[in-house]
Amino acid sequence: MGCSFSGLNALYDAVNGGGDIWINENRFRIVRQLGEGGFAFVFLVKEIISDSSSASGGGLAKKLKDPSRLSGDGTYALKKVLIQSSEQLELVREEIRVSSRFSHPNLLPLLDHAIISVKSSTEGSVKHEAYLLFPVHLDGTLLDNSQAMKAKKEFFSTLDVLEIFCQLCAGLKHMHSGESPYAHNDVKPGNVLVTHRKGKSPLAILMDFGSARPARREIRSRSEALQLQEWASEHCSAPFRAPELWDCPSHADIDERTDIWSLGCTLYAIMYGMSPFEYALGESGGSLQLAIVNAQIKWPAGPNPPYPDALHQFIKWMLQPQAAVRPRIDDIILHVDKLIAKFSTETNRARDRR
Repeated sequence: MGCSFSGLNALYDAVNGGGDIWINENRFRIVRQLGEGGFAFVFLVKEIISDSSSASGGGLAKKLKDPSRLSGDGTYALKKVLIQSSEQLELVREEIRVSSRFSHPNLLPLLDHAIISVKSSTEGSVKHEAYLLFPVHLDGTLLDNSQAMKAKKEFFSTLDVLEIFCQLCAGLKHMHSGESPYAHNDVKPGNVLVTHRKGKSPLAILMDFGSARPARREIRSRSEALQLQEWASEHCSAPFRAPELWDCPSHADIDERTDIWSLGCTLYAIMYGMSPFEYALGESGGSLQLAIVNAQIKWPAGPNPPYPDALHQFIKWMLQPQAAVRPRIDDIILHVDKLIAKFSTETNRARDRR
């Protein structure tokens, strides 16, 4: 495929064999690929700063208002999206708009972005590519870490579980606040980046705002309910999807408590490495949807559970099938703060007895 580019906002540097990318006026060199999925690829990149830019404090440092977002070693994560249709283009633009809307320590910030036109020499059609620049977190996702620990029969400590969860709640509270609250719509361990910190619980950052939308929606007909269910089937991961997004009533008020359900599933997954309903996928005749809409949670069997019952009760509180009685994010934060205080005290007492 031969490519021509409109503008100089983002392009491969032909001199370096496609190894360098420009995003607006800043240049980055691809170090290696970190992952891929669907039409998206994620690369580890390093900013290339000329001597003149360095002397004048240029480069990305000149663009970013918050210096804490700058990488100490100049490395970042670059997401490249191959856009095949006008619908995809609008979805990417919406992701950029939503990502730019929020600024919080537990939400992954979008540092810069560019969308370019790419013309196919064989078809003559014009398509697009998007480049989104983020801070890099090389310790992987919460899913990666939980699965690795599960394979070794290891578990996060109770306090680490609660501290990680508390950070996710803080990020979601920022999204749920204000006159026009947003729902993330795809809270799950695979969308949580972690960074391990010596002597502290891991840093947790919620990412991927491609499914985020205004949280509150009035459903007043069967067709509107079916439209919501169809949208959710494409944008909300099934094992973490709230019951009202599986089977939406013809008259319903949907709000940000869809995220609370996903939070409950995610807390379970931090503890046990999977959603509380994924067991249904492995059962003969099992139905993930039925397990979810009926809140049929399956707890790991065994005489010595690794976590106290208080955490199980906390999860049950969030996983109430009726959204109207499900707690809101402020309620969740109050409760998790109490649990952290309780188990911090117990941990300190146990340490003192040694």
